Amino acid sequence: MPDQSLPKARTPEATPGEREAAPAREAAPAHEGISRRRLLGTAGATGLVLGTAGAAVGYAAAPSEAAAPLTSLGTDRAMFHGKHQPGITDGLQARGHVVAFDLAAGAGRKEAAALLRRWSETARRLMAGEPSPHDDTDVARDAGPSSLTVTFGFGHSFFARTGLEKQRPTALDPLPEFSSDHLDKNRSNGDLWVQIGANDALVAFHALRAIQKDAGRAAKVRWQMNGFNRSPGATSHPMTARNLMGQIDGTRNPKPSETDFDQRIFVPEKGEPTWMANGSYAVVRRIRMLLDDWEKLSVKAQEDVIGRRKSDGAALSGGTETTAMDLEKTDAEGNLVVPINAHARITRPDQNGGAAMLRRPFSFHDGIDADGVPDAGLLFICWQADPLRGFVPVQRKLDRGDALSTFIRHESSGLFAVPGGAGEGEYVGQKLLEG
Repeated sequence: MPDQSLPKARTPEATPGEREAAPAREAAPAHEGISRRRLLGTAGATGLVLGTAGAAVGYAAAPSEAAAPLTSLGTDRAMFHGKHQPGITDGLQARGHVVAFDLAAGAGRKEAAALLRRWSETARRLMAGEPSPHDDTDVARDAGPSSLTVTFGFGHSFFARTGLEKQRPTALDPLPEFSSDHLDKNRSNGDLWVQIGANDALVAFHALRAIQKDAGRAAKVRWQMNGFNRSPGATSHPMTARNLMGQIDGTRNPKPSETDFDQRIFVPEKGEPTWMANGSYAVVRRIRMLLDDWEKLSVKAQEDVIGRRKSDGAALSGGTETTAMDLEKTDAEGNLVVPINAHARITRPDQNGGAAMLRRPFSFHDGIDADGVPDAGLLFICWQADPLRGFVPVQRKLDRGDALSTFIRHESSGLFAVPGGAGEGEYVGQKLLEG
């Protein structure tokens, strides 16, 4: 779990026309009974971007009911169309689902293209707060977009199944084996991968069911994992997330404001293969935390394992969470203040040839296993322009002596090529499937 955190979500910038029109938008009186579909459709027609706190967005209410406006949590909206796919640089969401699909027997490139076209249209509508294109389940009735994002990727096996082997990126070569791996092959890899996140559990589940139903006979679920994060507004001030070990998790995440952010995280415009321009590579790992063993440690022992204070995430060498770690600082007895095998020391980019990745994880808890211990941990998801220069060198370094490795177990793994975002009128992966 490299020592990097997620940047804050970025609100889409309004165009001049949107800024002029926004003050004129008012919540409709409750007695009009304006439906969620009509309201959002009207907003799209006039060029308005939803996301203003207090906007009256919802399914139709009975004329006698007073329609209370949604909070900002419900009205927050991520954009489907764009240079990059959603769900990469957006802020951490409260609920998440990651699911892999395998193409059905006999399904090939044609069926895959039709499936991505269906999925893209469904994702576009749901992210706008609209019902799914057909047979909507009403699970998200009354809810706004709630920062919903839906992200699509292709696994290594997808290219052989569709006759597109020549278009498979070398960066998608299988990850090497690591000594900490205890991988379940049935819960690893897959032809297709979908990441769903939202700040409302029902909105996230609604999207999951719509995506699964859209798969139809073209693909079947290979595995599914469900996760969560702290809800927005649950703390007195914005802060880096904590994981299930109670540690502030991810202080040194690269930030979009850094000049080399795009270079580290996204495939360049003129990169190879061309269909991956503005895309990224996602490494997905289900990391079990051995919480019973971890919680037996004293706070001081836990802090030595991580290399940071549990209370505020500051390095053991002193300062605040953002103070640079002093790797050479020693105590009165001459011992390194940040232990040589501390997780935060080992994962630093300057200790790994500059290797960096954007971490965007979810925690998980799937009950108690047969041994009576929690089946809980981290759905580790990281993004990089090339996993051989991002995830792989850091994980190899961790394999050689990370103090945290005693308390975690990597149980499943996947690597997926996530193409750039779809333009207006396009679907995700169109350049690959129709190029």
